[in-house]
Amino acid sequence: MTRRGKRRKKPYPHNSDIINAIMNVLSKEPFIRPIDFPDKVKAELEREGFYIGLVSTRRIWRLYEEAVRRGILYDYLGVVNYEEWIEE
Repeated sequence: MTRRGKRRKKPYPHNSDIINAIMNVLSKEPFIRPIDFPDKVKAELEREGFYIGLVSTRRIWRLYEEAVRRGILYDYLGVVNYEEWIEE
């Protein structure tokens, strides 16, 4: 608690924090279903002490796709369209 009895705000997660949460979720549950994936990532971020109110499902999927395309992650969920990626 701060001086006046107010609680500290939880920090908003940066993209790197979300990618770390994605990697943690995939390492704990490698056979997770894509439908459950964003909720598990949000739960992991909340467990780490971040404010998840403004973290969208779309942002999680965008960061997952970018990490797969950069070679940071393997596409465990099988959702990245490689044909579209090759044409770019």
